[in-house]
Amino acid sequence: MDKTDKQGITTTIVHRDRRVGVEFGALRSPVHMSAQYGFEKVEDLIGMFQGTKKGAFNYARQATPTSAMLEAKINELEEGVGTVCFATGMAAITAVFLTLLKAGDHIIASQHVFGNTNSLFGTLRQFGILVTMDDLTDAQRVADAITPATRMVFVETIANPGTQIVDLQGIGDICRDKGLVYVVDNTITSPALFKPKRVGATLVINSLTKTLSGHGAALGGAVTDTGLFDWASYPNIADAYRDVAPAQQGLQQIRKKGLRDMGGSLSSEHANQVSIGMETLTLRVRQSSQTAQALAEFLVSHPAVGRVSYPGLPDHPQHARAKELFRANAWLLSFELRDASQTVAFMNDLSIPIKATGLGDTRTLVIPVAATIFWEAGPEKRKEMDIPDGFIRVSVGLEEADDLLADFARCLDKVAGKA
Repeated sequence: MDKTDKQGITTTIVHRDRRVGVEFGALRSPVHMSAQYGFEKVEDLIGMFQGTKKGAFNYARQATPTSAMLEAKINELEEGVGTVCFATGMAAITAVFLTLLKAGDHIIASQHVFGNTNSLFGTLRQFGILVTMDDLTDAQRVADAITPATRMVFVETIANPGTQIVDLQGIGDICRDKGLVYVVDNTITSPALFKPKRVGATLVINSLTKTLSGHGAALGGAVTDTGLFDWASYPNIADAYRDVAPAQQGLQQIRKKGLRDMGGSLSSEHANQVSIGMETLTLRVRQSSQTAQALAEFLVSHPAVGRVSYPGLPDHPQHARAKELFRANAWLLSFELRDASQTVAFMNDLSIPIKATGLGDTRTLVIPVAATIFWEAGPEKRKEMDIPDGFIRVSVGLEEADDLLADFARCLDKVAGKA
């Protein structure tokens, strides 16, 4: 089957296995369970280790045919020159930092990031890597923070949980001019809503557990190289990885050190599960975005609700930016009750949303942010990140909007009555 440039994301995903060819005419690539892969000639085995044998597999810690097929699909969606998959999204982010940075290097990051990423920055500081976190909704903050030791800038497309949107294009322009590695976590939006390559991203991160897989059934993470960065000029590429084309040097080092040395490998079972989940990516994102918009508008109108954070609302500080960059506003929103003391009782009263961590599921998930995923950060850091104690994060699923809104209305009416 030939692919045309006019094909959309869903058409591309559901027909990719068949397009590249699968044994026995199967419509979907099989799951390869082997940990080891053999060779007829020892010269080929040697070539595998020395990098001269291409297109073969050696040991499942670095890749399997199943994970390689998933990498190819993600790479096509993100318009990259290569993709490496990991066991989790955090493994992917950690691999980027620990394989491309060294003691004395400086990274600039948005202060509005996922709680575990924020925790990881603390670990980087222990390793002697300098980390500056700031409000990067203004790109000038990046320009002001750059030092001779700066190597990288890290941001998320839509911040979790506050939904802030950094100046993605402005930061990309600065990184291009200054020769900095620009890392964009695309987890919340996914390539269905936004492609970071359009704003100059060097590396794109996706937590496959969330939007891409979408069913809460598999863990995974991915790093995609967009091909926009000149790795030949990057000082931290080891000599052992300079023997490939410059466009592949960064990803080569990430794969070798992040998978071979650190072992953050994605299993074939989960790679297959993510690949199947991706087939409904655009359908899920479309419906969950529409429902999230309806829920956000309802919450704004209810007297028991204070602040609502959702990019689709006209009073969101980066509403215009979201409208310009994204095809829709995704499934993530957060809000707080006017009477924060009612937060726990309100959440316990909800019958459809599940009280759970995680994001991007087919089911709506709710969690009190300050007391859970950002508890370790401490009150001072939470205040800096604009996360009040009564902040509730909602990951909107695929339930009918009317059912979800009715459940929220019932519980909010009780809160309003008590007030």
